[in-house]
This record gives sequence, structure tokens and C-alpha cells, in this order.
Amino acid sequence: MGYDVGVIFRIIGIGVLVAVAHYVLKNSGKEDYAFIATLGGMAIALFWVVQLLGNFFDQVKSVFKLF
Repeated sequence: MGYDVGVIFRIIGIGVLVAVAHYVLKNSGKEDYAFIATLGGMAIALFWVVQLLGNFFDQVKSVFKLF
């Protein structure tokens, strides 16, 4: 029933990669691409969080036998 810590490390890893990509792209004068890279990283992390929340709500439903 517990979550593995790997998901947290994946989200941290994507954050670090996006931060490095944003820094490199912004300093090379490509602010538009830096924004797109940041937006893409946030979308990936949000997708993982939404999946985790879906699993969490399914577990809550099964514990309280709501549906």
C-alpha cells in the first residue's frame, strides 16, 4: 500500500534536468526554447503527480468501500 520513493526521485531528477536545460538555453540567448523546456518538464511532472493522485483516490475508495 505504500508508495516507492523512486517516484519522488524521478520528479526531482526531471526538475534538475529542466533547471540545467533552462539555464543553458537562457544564457545562450534562446529564452523561447528555455520556456518550452521548462513547460515540458512541468507537464511531465504533473502527469506523474496526477497518476499518483488517481491511485491514491482508488485506494481511498477501496478502504471505505465507496464504489
